[in-house]
Amino acid sequence: MTKQDTWGKSHSPFHEGEQELQRRVGMRDQMETFARRVVRSSMPGQHRRFYEELPFIVVGSVDGEGWPWATLLAGKPGFITSPDANTLRVQTVPAKRDPLAGALTPGAPLGLLGIELSTRRRNRVNVRVTETGAAGLELSVDQSFGNCPQYIQTRELHFVRQPGDPSTDDEANTFTQLDDAAVNAIRSADTFFVSSYVPTGANADVEGVDVSHRGGRPGFVKVEGNTLTVPDFSGNFHFNTLGNFLLNPKAGLVFADFDTGDLLMLTGTVELLWEDHPEVKAFKGAERAWRFTLDHGVRLKDALPFRFTLDEYSPNALITGDWQETAATLAAEAKREEWRPYRVAQIDDESSVIRSFYLEPADGDGLLPYEAGQYLTIRVMPTECDKPVIRTYTLSSAPADTRYRISVKREADGAVSRHLHDMLKIGDLMEAKAPRGDFFMDASEKRPAVLLAGGVGITPMISMARHVAREGYRTRHIRPLTIFHSAQSTDQRAFFDELRQLAFRTEQTIRYFSFIDRPADNEKPGRDFSGTGYITADVLRQTLALDDYDFFLCGPPPFMQGLYDTLRGLGVRDARIFAEAFGPASLTRQPDEGGVVEPAKEEAEDAVLKFSKSGIEQRWNAGDGTILETAEAHGLAPEFGCRNGACGSCAVKLKAGEVTYRSQPTGARKNDEVLICCAVPAKGAGTIDIDL
Repeated sequence: MTKQDTWGKSHSPFHEGEQELQRRVGMRDQMETFARRVVRSSMPGQHRRFYEELPFIVVGSVDGEGWPWATLLAGKPGFITSPDANTLRVQTVPAKRDPLAGALTPGAPLGLLGIELSTRRRNRVNVRVTETGAAGLELSVDQSFGNCPQYIQTRELHFVRQPGDPSTDDEANTFTQLDDAAVNAIRSADTFFVSSYVPTGANADVEGVDVSHRGGRPGFVKVEGNTLTVPDFSGNFHFNTLGNFLLNPKAGLVFADFDTGDLLMLTGTVELLWEDHPEVKAFKGAERAWRFTLDHGVRLKDALPFRFTLDEYSPNALITGDWQETAATLAAEAKREEWRPYRVAQIDDESSVIRSFYLEPADGDGLLPYEAGQYLTIRVMPTECDKPVIRTYTLSSAPADTRYRISVKREADGAVSRHLHDMLKIGDLMEAKAPRGDFFMDASEKRPAVLLAGGVGITPMISMARHVAREGYRTRHIRPLTIFHSAQSTDQRAFFDELRQLAFRTEQTIRYFSFIDRPADNEKPGRDFSGTGYITADVLRQTLALDDYDFFLCGPPPFMQGLYDTLRGLGVRDARIFAEAFGPASLTRQPDEGGVVEPAKEEAEDAVLKFSKSGIEQRWNAGDGTILETAEAHGLAPEFGCRNGACGSCAVKLKAGEVTYRSQPTGARKNDEVLICCAVPAKGAGTIDIDL
């Protein structure tokens, strides 16, 4: 045993179910090392003192038929004592009708959770019963460890009677169906406790019973008949509860009514829902979920001698979702391929040339989830156009936001950007399709990232930076970011204050550097910007260690090409350089050594283009226009956005034949679709049948 190994045993502090969950999220080795420093087979002094100060403790147990239960035992502070590091004494007994009463036999395993709601402190201890009596229990310690304060709502406790005095109604009722009162209590709850267990075997000190806290916004537990669905948020990666579920899918739940002192205790079976489940993906903040089906339950009226007053919700809980929001998101998912109406809820000027538009769904359904860096395809009707026009704009909002935000630069020759800037007002409607795109940031990645933006190319970068900061708060891991932004002048620069605030709040884990081409005479480096001129190789060398980074580029094509070539000259691998979805078609890449670039298929010398819906056939010869241009020449009006294969708006089903692309497309499309804006017949294709 080393000084760092507080566990001090040859076998793991985790059983196989917990280990499997850790492997599933790629945390197995880290958690083994970490747990050996924090999990103990005895209680440290601070834990012993903590339990002695508590007015209640949460207990998990197993009855004689193998059903787990959770409950609360209450007393005045000091009703729990610890005569030594391996022993706890609890000077109270459960109510006769509490299932815990029948589980207190010598050697029985229990899970205990000490939680102080006023401070969000909590510690866990797994024990076995050594003695029972009329005055209370004596327990021997198997495991002791601390827990993080996430998702705990702060509450203040006040006693309404002496512990041990008769309650106003100490009768219990049992049930096998959830009645209206139970359903309402569960749906309004922001806190409950869950007990789980695996039968003890060769390593009884890591098996047995566990009891845990669960918290969220009111409405975070869904009730459908006798079934509850509970999202599982990012936690400490011990996976004590879910690891038990994996080996023994049973659970005991207790919902405490903090206003009446009632306890609603349930026991039943569990099904795990993994990260790819539609409900998990739609529930904000959920990493996975579990579905509980009631077998039977007990309601104890006025069981607690105290009441609680809500102080404030946990900041972690407030950034998660509820099932009403999730239902709206799932309804929106059914419309993923449709144009949906959005209402302009807010308009902000980000600079002298960039304006942000905040969009809310106008059809009553929710926002679809997206990745930081993806874009939104919109359809509007500029006054100077005789038909709707489609454009794509990167989302500058972060995925956790409650509205989409696009930030648009006003272009002198851009009909849509001028329409948005000059004509769009709060309350106006526009149509949009679901966000998409292959240029996005994985906030969970450990490798640091460098974001290089030119002009309005800062829009995906602000989304990425805000997402990384928020995920860092939620998961306690902030991916290191360095952001370089080049703008012509400070008045044209967007998101300067927001990015500086992010850098401050993350204690420079997110760093931000602003480069201005033409600063005003009264503007000073170090105060108004970081430097002048271009982002050069020398700038990168001075700022970065040039270790193993991911580089993200977004800006005008010359800006991206210049920086791409600079990075390759500095030895950065091509595979580590990512370019915004509207740029790769114009970015000339240098493959890494040993990399293979698949050659494009040759264009046909001649072919036949058939637009089957319209009944049009057209001979096509080498050098003729794209399929989109050919369709337009015949008076057809297919949807399109970028005309370079980036946005995916022009995707159409290919019914027969084979195509090639004049510029390699990056836009999303299905296996049986082609992007007609840059597609032409491939050599030997014969007849190309397009569903137009």
